[in-house]
Amino acid sequence: QVQLVESGGGLAQAGASLRLSCAASVRTFNNYAMGWFRQAPGKEREFVAGISWNGGSTYYADSVKGRFTISRDNAKNTVYLQMNSLKPDDTAVYYCAATFGRRSYYPPGDFDSWGQGTQVTVSA
Repeated sequence: QVQLVESGGGLAQAGASLRLSCAASVRTFNNYAMGWFRQAPGKEREFVAGISWNGGSTYYADSVKGRFTISRDNAKNTVYLQMNSLKPDDTAVYYCAATFGRRSYYPPGDFDSWGQGTQVTVSA
């Protein structure tokens, strides 16, 4: 299991940017694919973005494509989510997730380690 701790959430106005970080406590971070998910009030948790073990493959939900960018720094055991052009609909608790493996893509259901989440609130 991987221990994950998110940071960087907060309050932003529509159109602004935020960057989330997720620090992983694991010796072999570069053996894990990473992802970001979010859960809005009254809704199910949904996939936002994923990244392969070396950053060579990234993939996004249609709702954030072109606005959000996932990246990772394996030397720092950290994955990031740069969120630009924020919308009120982006308001949610954002969760970092991990799954062991070096494939270029993992379906959302494969992620099995989770952080505690960080709140992002976007005002109109």
